[in-house]
Amino acid sequence: MTQSISGAPIFDGEAWHEGRALLVADGVVKGIAPLADVPADADRIELSGGMLVPGFIDLQVNGAGGVLFNEDRTVEGLETLCAANFQFGTTALLPTLVTDTREVTREALDAGIAAHAAGVKGFAGLHIEGPHLSVARKGAHNPDYIRPMEEADLAALLDARAKMPALLTTVAVESVAPDQIARLAAGGVTVSLGHSDTGHAGAVAAFEAGASMVTHLFNAMSQLGNREPGLVGAALSQGVWAGLIADGIHVDPTSIGVALRAKTEPGRIFLVTDAMSPMGTDMDGFTLNGRWIARADGALRLADGTLAGADLTMIEAVRYMYRTLGLPLDEVLRMASLYPAQAIGAGAMGHLGAGAAASMVHLSDGVEVAGVWVKGERVVG
Repeated sequence: MTQSISGAPIFDGEAWHEGRALLVADGVVKGIAPLADVPADADRIELSGGMLVPGFIDLQVNGAGGVLFNEDRTVEGLETLCAANFQFGTTALLPTLVTDTREVTREALDAGIAAHAAGVKGFAGLHIEGPHLSVARKGAHNPDYIRPMEEADLAALLDARAKMPALLTTVAVESVAPDQIARLAAGGVTVSLGHSDTGHAGAVAAFEAGASMVTHLFNAMSQLGNREPGLVGAALSQGVWAGLIADGIHVDPTSIGVALRAKTEPGRIFLVTDAMSPMGTDMDGFTLNGRWIARADGALRLADGTLAGADLTMIEAVRYMYRTLGLPLDEVLRMASLYPAQAIGAGAMGHLGAGAAASMVHLSDGVEVAGVWVKGERVVG
């Protein structure tokens, strides 16, 4: 049966529609129609104002709902992790594994393959962040596990990508050769540069080889300098995508503003949470690779003060960009939905055009989450 949702302006990912209804059937958007054209037998849902927007897409979620992917590499764990994001407007995500042992990485890939086969709601693929990084820009990653990419690592990623909708991996130029990047990209793996101290030339060479993204822009990478533009300079000047942790802690608002003015198509800046297991809970900390990470003052930190992921939800990131930085709401919404979908080639997500997955968020006028649908099924509100 066709479902009709009306009573609020609809943002389809590009433009706003007033006085119309979103038509949904079998979990897919059929179109946005005048109210007079809604089928008489449609199941009608009338919203009381606010706005209906595409569901958010988060390409970097290490944990949520008390589950840390590094510690719980099961289908059940992934199901809990994904579901914990719904209340914050995220309808599709890439559970993220940070640098760990070979065995843990293999189990994580297997869990992702199984989660896709089981149809876990909200699961859009995996993000493997490391272990092929630079110790010099390790951040909170355990240096004992950081190592160069070997043939078996590359083969495992390619095999997993063939069995799930999307696979993103964060690597450093220091640990992964251009020919390896080219093979990964040719096999459908989205390659992102991060946790790297590479110079501008090394970054550009990696982009030319097939890397198409930068992980958490500004954080854990070589910075923009007057004679050496670094990875930040390469990211801002090349046509690649870039994730951004918009919590007011990881990146100064001035730096965000400079980056937004510098970054033009085809690649854009999109929002990520880099969330850990405390998301959606009252946990005061957690353990990663045997190290305690404390949750305090809106941040997650190791004992030495190093940031370890973020205490952030996607709706908070949206409000920060909209209220604190003053960006137009429609552009912020694209940064939370359309752009991340485009960055991983997920054409049926991130918008509400005909043929798209009917995953959307009902936001109040105060930009609070009032309702959430995942592929046509209401999961919040």
